[in-house]
Amino acid sequence: MTRSASFEGALAFAADLIRIPGLPGREADVAARVRQEMEALGLADVRIDDAGNVTGIARGRGDAPPVMVNSHLDVVAEGEHSDWEVPPFSGEVRDGCLHGRGAMDIKGPLAIQTYAAAALIGSAPGDVIVAHTVLEERGGLGMRHLLESGSVDPAAVVLGEATHGDVCIGHRGRAEVEVVIEGIAGHASVPERAINALDLLGDVLAAVRDVALERPTDPVLGEESLVATMVDVLPETRNVIPDHVVVAVDWRVLPGTEGPSLLARLRSHIHARVGTLPSGLTYEVRLATERQRTYTGLEEDVGLFSPGFLMDAEHPVVRAAARAAGRRFEGTGAATVRPWRFATDGGWSCGVHGIPTIGFAPGEERYAHSNRERLDVEEARWAFQRYPEVITAIQRALAG
Repeated sequence: MTRSASFEGALAFAADLIRIPGLPGREADVAARVRQEMEALGLADVRIDDAGNVTGIARGRGDAPPVMVNSHLDVVAEGEHSDWEVPPFSGEVRDGCLHGRGAMDIKGPLAIQTYAAAALIGSAPGDVIVAHTVLEERGGLGMRHLLESGSVDPAAVVLGEATHGDVCIGHRGRAEVEVVIEGIAGHASVPERAINALDLLGDVLAAVRDVALERPTDPVLGEESLVATMVDVLPETRNVIPDHVVVAVDWRVLPGTEGPSLLARLRSHIHARVGTLPSGLTYEVRLATERQRTYTGLEEDVGLFSPGFLMDAEHPVVRAAARAAGRRFEGTGAATVRPWRFATDGGWSCGVHGIPTIGFAPGEERYAHSNRERLDVEEARWAFQRYPEVITAIQRALAG
C-alpha cells in the first residue's frame, strides 16, 4: 500500500533520518532509509547509483520539462554531545522545533522535498526527479557524479538548502589553496647548515593579504575573499629547523572563476614579494586535494574547489518560484530573492552544467553546523504546503 504524502509523515521521516548518523562517505544507512521511504511513497525507478546517490521519479500527468529536487544525504560531525541542549541524534520535537544534527541541514528539507514530490504523482505537469546525493559537505562529488553520468537530465533544479522561505539564486564558490614551502632541515644549533622553510612564511602571508585587497566584487554576491587559515610545519620538533611548511588558504570566489587563474594570481603576488629565491628554498601554489571514497567504494582524488553560480533574478524559473513561494513573513507578494552566504551543490548544477537552479526550503542558516541545529515545525509545514506549487510553477515556466 502506497504511503500517504502528508506533512505529519514528512516530519516523522525527518526525525527518523536525524536518528541515523551519516558523515560524508558513511551515508549507507541514511541512503537505505531514504530509498525505503521513496519506494513506500510510490516513486518510480528508485535506485542507488555507483556513487551512492538515491534517485527516484514522481511521474507527472504531462510532458512538461522535468524538475529535480535535491538535498544531500551527509551531515557534518556533531561534536561533543554534552554541548547540545537536545541530543544531536534524538530527532526530538521540543518547543515547536525539530532538533538534532541535520534538522535543517538537510534532513528536514530532504523529507519535505521527497513528500512534496510524492504528492504530485499523477498531477504535476511533468515528471519530478528526486535526487539525494552524497558528499556535499566535502565539495559535492555525489552531485558531480550524478550529472556527469547522464542518469538524470533535469530542466531545472530546486535545492533544499536552508533559505528561511526565501528563494536563493546563487553563492560564491570556494577553493582550498595550499602554498607549500620546501627548505633543508637541520639542527637548530647550527642554522647555517639548513635552509629554513619558515623564512618565506611572512612573504606568503603578506601576498595573501595583497590578493585580498584586490576585492573583485559582484553587486549581488558581494566581494571575493581569501584568508590564511592554517600553517602546518614539519618536522614538529622545536630544536629542528623545518624543511616543510604548508599554508592553507580559504578562498571564496565569484562565479566563473577557475582554479588555474586563482593559483596564477597568488603565485604572481608571492613572486613580487619574494623576488629571487635563495638556493635550496622553493615554493609551490596548488589546489588542495583529498582522496574521497563513497560508501559504495567509488574512490577519486578530488580537487577541493566548489564552483559558484548566480541566476538572473529575472529568469523565468526564478520569477515563477518566487511568485509561487510567496512571502511567509511579510504577507502577500513574491518571496524575497537573494543569494546564500555558503556554498551548495548548485555550483555543479548551474555553475558547471548550466541548469537553472534555485533554492527553496525552511530553516535558518544561522543554525547550520551548530550545536543548536533545529527546524521550526510551522515553518516546515508552510514550506511543505508551498513546495508543490513551486515545482509546478517552474515546470509551467519551462514549458512556456
